[in-house]
Amino acid sequence: MILGLDPGTASTGFGVISVLGNRMRAVDFGVIETAAGIPLERRLESVFAGVSELLGRHSPSATAIESLFFNANVRTALAVGQSRGVTLLACSQAGCAVFEYTPQQIKQAVVGYGRAEKSQVMEMVRVLLGLAEVPRPDHAADALGGGRCHANTCGIRERVDRLLSPGNRGAVAP
Repeated sequence: MILGLDPGTASTGFGVISVLGNRMRAVDFGVIETAAGIPLERRLESVFAGVSELLGRHSPSATAIESLFFNANVRTALAVGQSRGVTLLACSQAGCAVFEYTPQQIKQAVVGYGRAEKSQVMEMVRVLLGLAEVPRPDHAADALGGGRCHANTCGIRERVDRLLSPGNRGAVAP
């Protein structure tokens, strides 16, 4: 199981993907929403509790999280950074490994083009995971895309780690 997360203060997208060989399917997806108008610390507490609950319910072996994208709106970047912080803390406390991917890496893994439009990502997530409908809201689709990105790269990571292990230095992988 892989948990994908698209952190945000108002809405944190999540997507749980089951991987068996080269078959992947969506197990659960949605958003953890927080109410506007409540203090920031309470909103972050809700995100932390929601992510912790997902980790406990699905016991993923890894979490794929979208790395922070800096844009012109510093206020938004700070809010996303705070949400990322509590999601990382929840994963750490649950003992779940975390892997970060840029939005471009996720788009490349899902669509084959790092500058794909959001609608293209959403449709390809639907197709690749065999869903009847496009996952909504878009934060959930982004989280599923992050999980799919990690599933595509984790096999490569494992082979590289084996190659670089002390007993295999210089060996050629089959």
